[in-house]
Amino acid sequence: MKNPLDSRQLQAFVTLANNGSFTQTARDLFLTQSAISHAMKALEGDVGCRLLDRLGKKVTLTQAGEQLLQHAERILAEMTVARSGLEQLGKWGHSRLKLAAPAALCVSLLPTVLRSLQTEYPKCGITIEPCDSLVIMEILDDGRAELAVTLETKPEERFQFEPLFQDELQFIAAPEHPWARTGQIPRAEISRQQVIIYGKQSLTWRLIDDYFQQDHITLNTVIELGSTEAIKELVKLNLGVGIVAPWAISRELKEGSLLALPLGRRKLRRPWGVLRLRSHRLAIIEERFITLCRTAAGQLPGTEQH
Repeated sequence: MKNPLDSRQLQAFVTLANNGSFTQTARDLFLTQSAISHAMKALEGDVGCRLLDRLGKKVTLTQAGEQLLQHAERILAEMTVARSGLEQLGKWGHSRLKLAAPAALCVSLLPTVLRSLQTEYPKCGITIEPCDSLVIMEILDDGRAELAVTLETKPEERFQFEPLFQDELQFIAAPEHPWARTGQIPRAEISRQQVIIYGKQSLTWRLIDDYFQQDHITLNTVIELGSTEAIKELVKLNLGVGIVAPWAISRELKEGSLLALPLGRRKLRRPWGVLRLRSHRLAIIEERFITLCRTAAGQLPGTEQH
């Protein structure tokens, strides 16, 4: 397979074809006349045929030259469009943002962040893929997202993690639940309590299980649900207690339909941040997104910034 034609030679050829003068072409391209002559000889050598006829100081195209001119003008036009598009991405407000995040954060954290971002970048295209933390790496590898707001996982060399905040997992209960009425949680009752969680395959469950195992407590009756909203509804019906972070139930805490209680004397904290492929260089809008996430996270109940 032959190498593609030199774009600088094509530019000189098109300019020369349009004005018919080596002297004028040299002026237009800020080059010497000998440089233009050398470029045309090199181009003819590359394509293997004569492209130009010289009639005194006037230059005309051969049949091969006329055919090449049609292609060259189209190629250069496409290159101009490509450059213009890339330049637009670098201008204020022209960009894109491909995100992945758990559904709960899409409801609580991201709306505030994205509202601010679209005010600053009104022409930015934003896509969000709601997903569980366990598949975040796969989504980044596949290119379905370029940034992911997620829990910190075991470090891998190909990924870069930017810390945002920490939250605290707590029990949540309906106001009529005995724990909510007394404000106390007898440790002996935890094993007998029906606990409603996000899912035993989640990173959060691993943290919860390790936490109680350290206290020699086993959660015997566990209901798994794949939605924080579903957990809240079952807890409101007093069908058990849930384990979530307070920011996920901020509205319910304000209206008093749910109460939050500590898991124990020790706090169970989760580190959150933005994950990306190490090979992915942050764009200006992505850096701004991370900054806005840190600011918005400071407004979430029960969080601490890194």
